[in-house]
Amino acid sequence: MTDLARERCVACRGDSPRVTDAEVALLHPQIPAWDLIQRGGVDRLRRGFRFRVYRRAVGFAVAVADLAEEEGHHPRLTVEWGRVTVDWWTHAIRGLHRNDFIMAAKTDRAFEEGGS
Repeated sequence: MTDLARERCVACRGDSPRVTDAEVALLHPQIPAWDLIQRGGVDRLRRGFRFRVYRRAVGFAVAVADLAEEEGHHPRLTVEWGRVTVDWWTHAIRGLHRNDFIMAAKTDRAFEEGGS
């Protein structure tokens, strides 16, 4: 298996392929804390991160935003007291692309490095 967090996102267009069920079966175990969900008919990756201090939650959200800017791939971030929820999906294809798994792995690494 590759280390997804070390990979870079590739530019995605509306005709880029979504990941197949077989690809999801290989990629999802590399980010086991993430849930595969569907919202509005669109497959997404979702994970909630818990924090004891609100400012750390906000700092983590900013760290994820910085990663998103570096890769040109942006999530849905919800910041609440004690929690940040991150949803990754590829808007252009209305579903999941390998980029989403890469960014989920990068998000996990940011959480591990930043602590709660």
